[in-house]
Formats: sequence, C-alpha cells, structure tokens
Amino acid sequence: MSYYHTHTCNEIRLEDVGKKVKIAGFVETIRDFGGLVFLDIRDMYGITQVVTSGRTEDVDFASHIPVESSVMVEGIVRKRDEETINEKLDTGLVEIRIETIEILGKRTKELPFEVNTNQEVREDLRLQYRYLDLRNTRLKDNLMLRAKVLQFLREQMIEQGFLEVQTPILTSSSPEGARDYLVPSRLHAGQFYALPQAPQQFKQLLMVSGIDKYFQIAPCFRDEDARADRCPGEFYQLDMEMSYATQEDVFAAIEPVIYHTFTKFSDKKVSQYPFPRIPYQEAMLKYGSDKPDLRNPLFIIDLTEFFQCCTFKPFIGRTVRAIKVQKHLSKGFHEKFLEYAMSIGMPGLGYLEIQEDLSFKGPIDKFIPEEKKQELINLAQLNQGDTIFFISDNEERANEFAGQIRTELGKRLELIQEDIFTFCWIVDFPMYELDEHGKISFCHNPFSMPQGGIEALREKKPLDILAYQYDIVCNGIELSSGAVRNHDIEIMEKAFEIAGYTKEDIERKFAALYQAFQYGAPPHAGIAPGVDRMLMLLTNSDSIREVIAFPMNSKAQDLMMGAPGTVSKEQLKEVHIKLDI
Repeated sequence: MSYYHTHTCNEIRLEDVGKKVKIAGFVETIRDFGGLVFLDIRDMYGITQVVTSGRTEDVDFASHIPVESSVMVEGIVRKRDEETINEKLDTGLVEIRIETIEILGKRTKELPFEVNTNQEVREDLRLQYRYLDLRNTRLKDNLMLRAKVLQFLREQMIEQGFLEVQTPILTSSSPEGARDYLVPSRLHAGQFYALPQAPQQFKQLLMVSGIDKYFQIAPCFRDEDARADRCPGEFYQLDMEMSYATQEDVFAAIEPVIYHTFTKFSDKKVSQYPFPRIPYQEAMLKYGSDKPDLRNPLFIIDLTEFFQCCTFKPFIGRTVRAIKVQKHLSKGFHEKFLEYAMSIGMPGLGYLEIQEDLSFKGPIDKFIPEEKKQELINLAQLNQGDTIFFISDNEERANEFAGQIRTELGKRLELIQEDIFTFCWIVDFPMYELDEHGKISFCHNPFSMPQGGIEALREKKPLDILAYQYDIVCNGIELSSGAVRNHDIEIMEKAFEIAGYTKEDIERKFAALYQAFQYGAPPHAGIAPGVDRMLMLLTNSDSIREVIAFPMNSKAQDLMMGAPGTVSKEQLKEVHIKLDI
C-alpha cells in the first residue's frame, strides 16, 4: 500500500462502500454549497468526487484550495444520493466523505489557461506550459495509447524473431535528404558529430555483421520545416531490416504488424487486407500523388491525346488530366472552385456539365468538335448529371495540380469516407529523375537495388530504370519508405556513376558502408514506418504534436525549455567555436 493512496481515482466502486480509502490527485473542480463542499479529484486514471463533513473548519479549508493543486484525501466511501449520480464517470455512483484532506503541492500562481476544458487555447501557450497541457484528458490518453502501441509493435516484431538493437545517436554527417543537426567535438577541434537522420547505415551494417533480423523504435533527427504530419527536430520510426530478404519478405513481415496495430487500437476498419499495390506511374496518373488517399473515390483520367485533336489552344501540346464527379454543381461552386484553382497556381480550370441528352454545357464546349464528343463520353465514361474538370500543364505540374484538385473536390463534396483506414503499397519507383537543372539524380533512396541489376544500369535509359523501392501509405499520409538495398559494389558504383558520383565520392561520403560491402554483404531489405504518424491517424489528430509529449513548435522552438538558446563563452570555447553573427 502506498502512503499517499490505497486506490486510484478510477478504482472505487459500490463494493467499496463503507471502507476507509485514500486517494491522491489534482483538484479539478470545487463546488461550494455553503454547508458542504464537493471536490473532483483527478489522477492519471480518472476522477473521484469527495465531499466535506459539515464541520465549518472542513468546509472553509476545502473551499479555499486552489484548483489544480495536488492533494491527498482520506475518508469513507459512501453511495451518492440519487440526484448526484454521474453516469458519465466510472466512479459516478460513489463518493468519499472526507475525514482528512492534505495539500501536497499548492498552486500559488494563476493558471495560464483552464486545464481539462474544451476551450480553445493558443498553441504557443499550450507548448510553453506543456506540463499543464498534458493534464488534459485527451492528451494524457494519447500518451497512454502511444505507450501501448509501442509495446504492441515490439511484441509483434519479437514474435517474428527480430532482435532489438540500439544504434548510436552521435554519428557522422552524411547526405540523406535533409539538413543534419551538428554537435561540435570538444576533443577534436573543428570536427563535428551529427545526429542520425535515420539509422539507415547502421542497420545495413548490422546485416553485414550477421544480425539476421533487426528492429528498434528509432529516434531520428532532421532539421526540416514543420507541417501537420511532420514535427521539426525529432521523430520516431519502427525501423527494421532483414538479411536474405526480398521486397516480398519485407511486405510479409511488416504488413500484418501495421494491420493488427490499426485494428487493435481503433474502431475504424481497414478497408482492404492484404494492402493493394499500386505502381508509382499508375498512382501519379490516377491520383496525382505517390501518397494517394484511397478514401476519396475520385480518380484522374488522361485526356492528353484526345485534346490534341481539338481547337482549345491551352490544351494543345500539353498534358491534359480530367476528373469526373457524378453531380451537377452550382454556379457559385464553380466560381469558388476556380478561385481555389488559381490560388494553387493554376491559370484556370475548365469544366463541362453533361446534360440529359448527353450534350455538353460549359466554357470549353465550343472547342470540342461535334464528331469527337461521343469519343469523350466513352473515354471518360460520362453520364447525364456528371461534371468533368480539366487540368492542363506540363506532365509534372499537371499531375500535381490534378492531385490537388482531386483532393479538394473530395473534401468540398464530402466524398471522403471518414470511418476507414485505406492502406496501399506504392511500388516500382523510378531509380532516377531529372533535377531542377536537368541532370540525372536519384529519385528515392540512392542505396536501392535497381530492378534488373547491372544489366539494367548498362542497357536502359536512366529514366526508364525502376528500383525495388516501396512506400506504405494510409489515408493520404506516407507512413514509411523502404527498399531492397544495393549491397553489390559493382552495381553500387555504376548506379552512383549514372547520377554523377565518382567512386571516390562514395568512399568519402559513405565510407563505412562502402568498405563493409567489400567483406561479403548479404542481400538485405527493410522499411521504417513512422510511429508518430501512425499515432496521429489512430487518434484522429489534426497535428502530429498532439501525440508527442514535448514537441517543438512550427519554428523548431521548445517554448517550455527555451531551446534553442544561447550558451556561455566558456561553453563555446570548450568546443572550439567562435560566433560570427
């Protein structure tokens, strides 16, 4: 028995009536009825109502306790009067008649905001006083769910024979797609450690070392701008890697882990299992995105070839995408939707409405020859009452704009099914793409194995080569990227050569990995689903910060701890740094 409590604030029931008990927690509310004072005491697990005796000194003491102070209450459990029963609480049938009440930690300052209410509070204030914000039941429940999910993920991985291994936090800087967080060395003047963007190289080195199946709940550090599904600074992923494994082996290992996690911790259904696989090119054409939200039933149609035979000049010689909705839309809708299209950078947005006689009505009707209209009806499978929108630009921008229009139409027309999780694998990513300067660069992970191996690298055009790369997507959010790794030195050197790197570049930038692969590396593959994003989906949160105990704000600041902050000249001198600002 604890000195401070015999029960939590959610344990006391009717069978405890007549017993002497102790509870401890925060004072959530105080209701003073003159001769009696009722207090709600809250701990991590729930709420119990306590009530004073009729003694004047008890009433006076209890009525003056500042709310959110921590207290210890000892007393006798009794059944509540019928009119005071609260069926919303697990303890709503009982209360404690106070014999003693002791303030353990008195609140001496005004609260910056009301705790555990539904009132809107500025996020900067919530983050500055995060320890108060976390007293909120919703956030506390999110943290409790996070702990359960992490435990469940570990159990599933261990059951499959994966070994949990922690990899270093202080490591070397390497080009992995984002800015590094750098840590100066005290012992080695002018040299720096980097916090790992991911354990990518370490987990591959574990495969070289003979660890057959590795996993960890890995912290990753990237100096990136914030967005709703990305917190700057630190995030966590279920990192895993397998030796002697193909893409299919990775899918077989991780897909049931994801499925069982989402079905166990949410009332929402998973729409399809096993998860469907969508090639990258199909995803870009059909959904305008490599992370499609499959809850949205709309899809994109390619009408590029069709419009080369029409007289509408903005479409001629350009990529044309279209989206059909089974609904006539008001003039006001079209006007507001045109405003949206122009706000994302589109010059305009053409559309046609299909009349009862299957004739067309809309601003580009006159540019479509009569003899071609039936062909358009067949191509787009149009029916009376449909509206079809047109997007035109170069291929990359047409895909991007069409994806944004599809998403916005789904939202405005309330087509997105909110009660399901729709997963998919995006597969067959291109190995290479053109950068903004028109040069060949890696499209995804540079250490991915090209499909077709060395022959593909030697014989195919770079932009035609596919890689064994894959993403797992849920409800339009990318949960993870993964790949079959390029463990063959000859293939690696050729792959990097195509992207403009020399053998010396590889040796310098990825020294440990490049050297290790020369000692007989096994084939290996892996993936790393984002834990924070999984929890964001499971809790139906709008921001990833709602599932992290102490997140930074959108400007990468910890308002509670005052980070980043200045340090003393002595500290800088120890690590051989002089500021020039």
